Amino acid sequence: MSADALSLLMALVLVHLIGDFLLQPRAWVEERYRLKHRSTALLMHTLIHATLVAGVLGVVAAMDPTRGYAIALLATLIVAASHWLIDLAKTRLPAGELRWFLLDQALHLLVLGGLWLGWIGSLAPLQELAAWLVSPQVLGVAVAYLTVTRPFSFAIAMMMRRWSHEIEDKGTLARAGARIGMLERVVVLTLVLLDQLTAVGFLLAAKSVLRYGDLRDSRDRKLTEYVLLGTLLSVASTLILGFTLRLMVMEL
Repeated sequence: MSADALSLLMALVLVHLIGDFLLQPRAWVEERYRLKHRSTALLMHTLIHATLVAGVLGVVAAMDPTRGYAIALLATLIVAASHWLIDLAKTRLPAGELRWFLLDQALHLLVLGGLWLGWIGSLAPLQELAAWLVSPQVLGVAVAYLTVTRPFSFAIAMMMRRWSHEIEDKGTLARAGARIGMLERVVVLTLVLLDQLTAVGFLLAAKSVLRYGDLRDSRDRKLTEYVLLGTLLSVASTLILGFTLRLMVMEL
């Protein structure tokens, strides 16, 4: 993949993010859900995206004589029409749900990706992506990240079960500990794969500082030992997995 082709893709994604998150007031979103296809805000939002995409493609067309302005105009109309339809369809779904937000963004990016492939006139990037996705390194990393989420949560919970009944800590959010543990392991695994072990120490120190006040105020030695044991199990298991992955897969 050439640097120019990659720059074009990044530029299209950049203007999409600008149009969707920086140039779209909250009032426009509320009006879109209220008035749906009759919303002028939806039309304005679509025009902003069309203008941004037209600007990017116009600059590229000016620098590349093989691409004419007619193609840029057609691509702009495709982006505008698809964006209007996708955002209109989203108004038929419940507002404020993460799954619909992710689906909305995925559809927009798929349109931009298809437009980009059509503009460069080659499917080589898809072939390169497919080859990269099935490489041992990528598959190994995917397995590792999946493992440190729910599987490790179940394993650690079962190991800690013999002591959990002795702990009574009602001043926490429901299932917050499991979510914190997952995020903690994801961060630790990332740092291990990036060979940033010093940062793992900073992460543990930061968590200790945050938990120190709660543990001191509770004056509960059992709770302190329980939290310490859970943290060490979580971090140690992730470190072992990360080092194993680096030895077995990342050195290939």
